[in-house]
Amino acid sequence: MSAACEIEGGERRRLRLRVRGAVQGVGFRPFAFGVARRLSLDGFVRNDSEGVLVEIEGARLTEFVDALRGDTPPLARIDAIEIDSIAALGLRGFEILDTLGGATQTRIPPDAATCEACIDDLFDPASRFHEYPFVNCTHCGPRFTLTRRLPYDRAQTSMAAFSMCADCERDYRDPANRRFHAEPVACPACGPRLSHDAGEIVATIRAGRIVAVKGVGGYHLMCDARNAAAVAALRARKMRDAKPFAVMVANVASIGLFARAGAAEIALAKSPAHPVVLVDSHRNLPETIAPRLSRIGLMLPYAPLHHLIFRAAEPDLPRDAPSPFALVATSANPGGEPLIVDDAEARSKLAAIADLVVSHDRQIVVRADDSVLSIIDGAPAFIRRARGFVPDPIDLGGDGPCVIACGGHLKATVTVTRGREAFVSQHVGDLSDAETFRFYRETIAHLLGLLGIEPEAAACDLHPDYLSTRYAEETGLPIVPVQHHVAHVAAIAAEHRLTAPTLGVALDGHGLGADGQAWGGELLHLDGANWSRRGHLSPLALIGGDRAALEPWRMGVAALDATGRLDAAPRLFGAIAPARAIVAALGSERRWTHTTSMGRLFDAAAAILGLSTRQDYEGQAAMELEALVVVPRTLDCGFELKDGVLDFRPLLSFLIDRNPSPREGAELFHGALAEGLAAWIAADPAAHGGAPVALGGGCMMNRVLAEDLARRLRAKGLVPLLARAVPANDGGLSLGQAAFARKILSQ
Repeated sequence: MSAACEIEGGERRRLRLRVRGAVQGVGFRPFAFGVARRLSLDGFVRNDSEGVLVEIEGARLTEFVDALRGDTPPLARIDAIEIDSIAALGLRGFEILDTLGGATQTRIPPDAATCEACIDDLFDPASRFHEYPFVNCTHCGPRFTLTRRLPYDRAQTSMAAFSMCADCERDYRDPANRRFHAEPVACPACGPRLSHDAGEIVATIRAGRIVAVKGVGGYHLMCDARNAAAVAALRARKMRDAKPFAVMVANVASIGLFARAGAAEIALAKSPAHPVVLVDSHRNLPETIAPRLSRIGLMLPYAPLHHLIFRAAEPDLPRDAPSPFALVATSANPGGEPLIVDDAEARSKLAAIADLVVSHDRQIVVRADDSVLSIIDGAPAFIRRARGFVPDPIDLGGDGPCVIACGGHLKATVTVTRGREAFVSQHVGDLSDAETFRFYRETIAHLLGLLGIEPEAAACDLHPDYLSTRYAEETGLPIVPVQHHVAHVAAIAAEHRLTAPTLGVALDGHGLGADGQAWGGELLHLDGANWSRRGHLSPLALIGGDRAALEPWRMGVAALDATGRLDAAPRLFGAIAPARAIVAALGSERRWTHTTSMGRLFDAAAAILGLSTRQDYEGQAAMELEALVVVPRTLDCGFELKDGVLDFRPLLSFLIDRNPSPREGAELFHGALAEGLAAWIAADPAAHGGAPVALGGGCMMNRVLAEDLARRLRAKGLVPLLARAVPANDGGLSLGQAAFARKILSQ
């Protein structure tokens, strides 16, 4: 019987509704309770292992179902409502019943920034939550980061350590209160406590010092973003020479003081996740915050303590007025280790960095960095996916085997599938660090336990030396290796639910190819569980192996060798002693491996243009090159295309011989890349007929290149698809591995 038939008519009947999605811990039960009371319906609502179960009885059932579908609480996400007609019981009243346990099929929503109503409470002297740094309700506050297991009830979270006072208990039990079953609810009388108040924090920061502050998903290191000496001290103590810092500003009005943000960027910054958003900088903050970059990462306060800090800094400013006070807010993870969440560890490891360590006694169960996004080609694109978005699943469009996909080695994540859902973990980091690998294992154990999943197989990269690959082997499960760049394309195909054969490009720094060589500029065709390499970039020598990724001058020398311009080496790299030795050795019998990597091509161009000889973080040379571009320019004959090989040696020759300014060179380089890539893709037979083209790999986080390439592909009648649900870089690999492995297992 259809839902429409079940709820037609005015006679008394009863329906059972199974609501699936992110519907626990988000105020869904009191919402359903309120709707039922308003419509004079009888029955009950309860949480259980599958989501929310509702039974309603009465005459106005259609209106109830419509309300569920169209007017849900802000944090709720409904995937499906299953409706069954059952016998009327004739009972009166509507109740919220206790949670039923069992094997869980539901999920926990991500953490959400403090809502406006709770901010009102925070600054209302008459509120019992006045200046309480842990105020929250069903519409906001921590969720994922404090949850040990499902169903999502207080006893399953780190708030179990705090017994509610009578006032909080009353709010918690009152269906008309917005804190009804808000599991983290607490107040100064019964809840967590902060070790130092906002006034002490601000005084320390105003004095030019550094503060470590325990937040929602881990500790932040904070200092005055306008104080160049403080920023320099933070860099020196954290041993972070050049990688950009994020900046927190007081409110939306304050964004314009520091950056040029469009409507889409402001909307993203204001979204419930309150992520870091990359925006064009006014360059009125110290250059050392984002050295040699044109954009800066800004975020709004997302925890009550953040709001208290900004109020303490500028107590006389109206709440929504622009504030000149701004904070560097960067993850507290010294030496490349994972984000610190433990108080004792913070005191020991951050003592040499922070002048003040501010903690609280609510345990962080799951560490989660701030998410970072950019608006690319008109829509949000992840740079890093973590707090505020994890563990929201990605709908794969259909059921399949349950797999665990172990990701890559850099920017590692893990994906677990359940039915048609793919749960991608928060950003873990680079697995070369022992502490990060421990965090990786911790993340897997928590995700599997939270979802109640026993995987049938483990997907991993082809590279045998990745620790993620070794972990997959340790599981004892059947192993499904997935080539690195296939996973990049498969991730985009999965999130866009492409079922037809897919053409895609994967442009990144490195990945082990099926032939054992270093790939990174690949044109691929995916067809079900099969794939083929349709083309690649013309290879360059990978001089020094892995060291080439750290020292762009090595790729610059490789470009000289590839173009027959070694005579230019003294002019370009004569001051680098190892470069002189390598140039001399290139004529000998010594042979280097080669790479088709787009990332290494960026390094070569940056070196030739004199921008970078050494990288302090991955992608630095490419990001600095992108930052110079105002408008990409076309270069006549900047590439050659033959038998699927895209050759940019003409472009490299131009940069070497003409010696353009860095800005002119950067604009010509980006324009030539986009033109060549578009021609390369369009020349493939699979591109005919307006087929969608998946654009993946870390180079697609370059806004200039991605937008210019997408524009050119549309002009050729093609449909470019960019990564939206996960990062285009290696942070999205695990999703692609999971999706492609399921196709292999389903053959």
